[in-house]
Amino acid sequence: MSKAPLKFFSGRASTYLAKKIVSSYGTTLGKSAVLMFSDGEFQPSYEESVRGCSVFIIQSTFPPTENLFELLLMIDAAKRASAYKVIAVLPYFGFARQDRKDKPRVSIGAKLVADLLTAAGADRIMTMDLHADQIQGFFNVPVDHVFASSLFVPYIKNMQLDDMVIAAPDMGGTKRANAYSRFLDTEMVICYKQRKKANHIEDLRVIGDVEGKNVVIVDDMVDTAGTLTLVADMMMDQGAKSVRACATHPILSGPAYERIENSSLAELVVSDSIPLVKESHKIKVLTIADLFADIIQKVYNYRSISNHFIQ
Repeated sequence: MSKAPLKFFSGRASTYLAKKIVSSYGTTLGKSAVLMFSDGEFQPSYEESVRGCSVFIIQSTFPPTENLFELLLMIDAAKRASAYKVIAVLPYFGFARQDRKDKPRVSIGAKLVADLLTAAGADRIMTMDLHADQIQGFFNVPVDHVFASSLFVPYIKNMQLDDMVIAAPDMGGTKRANAYSRFLDTEMVICYKQRKKANHIEDLRVIGDVEGKNVVIVDDMVDTAGTLTLVADMMMDQGAKSVRACATHPILSGPAYERIENSSLAELVVSDSIPLVKESHKIKVLTIADLFADIIQKVYNYRSISNHFIQ
C-alpha cells in the first residue's frame, strides 16, 4: 500500500524555522494564507489541496496565545479538508509549566492545551524538551518527545573543557543534568532554590563543589534569566573557572537580555525553537532544523527515532 503524500505547512510564528526544516528535508512549504479581520480575528486557510495527505503543521506555541490558537485553527482546517493525518510539530510546547496543581484553585494549563490539540484533530504530536515529561501522558495520541541534548552534548564535547562539571539550575532539572553528566562522564552539582512567587527567588545555594571547575548549566528553558544569572554569579564567587549554560527554549522575557549581558556567564547556547528578540554576543543559537527533519522523515517512513533519545 502506498503512503499518503506528505505536505508541510507553518504557522506565522514559526515560518523562519519551518523553512529550514523543509529545506533540510528536501522539499518546500505548502501554500497557506491568513485572512485578517479588522477586529483582530483571523482565519488560516490552505491554498492547495491536502485531501488524503499526511499534513505536518509546524508552530511553536510561545506567547502571544494567538500562536496556539492559529495552530488549532490550522489543524481543524486540515481535518475538514480531508487530510489523511495531521501531525502538529511544536518545537516549543507553551503552557508546559502548568503541568500540575501546585496550589489551590489553579488550572492545569498543559493538560488543557493537550485536550485542545486533540479536539482540533491532531493525530500525532512532535515536540522537544517538555518542561515536564509527564505531559506526554496528557495525550491519547502518539507523542514524539525528543531532546535537544542530541545537539548540546556534541557541542559541549567539542569545547574540550578541562575540569568540567554539569549543573542543574534547580531540583527539577536533576534528571536532565544527570543524563548530561553520564554521557559526558563528568561530575554534577545541583542548585537549590526556593520561590514564594513566579520569577522571584527567595533563597539559592549550590550543592556540590565548583571551585576550579568549568561549569555547564543545562536547562529546558530560560525565561527572565534570573535564576540562571544568579547561579552563574554565585558559582564564580565560589571559585569556578567559568560558567556556561545550555537552555533549549530561549523565551528571554523582561530583563533577560540585560541580565545575561551583565552576568558572569561566558556563553548561553540555545536552540531556534523560539526566535531571538535581539542578538547578543553571549548567546549562540544551534538550529534544530536537521533534527526535526530527520524525525519527520523517520516517522513518515515508520522507522525508529530512539537514537534521538539521549536522555
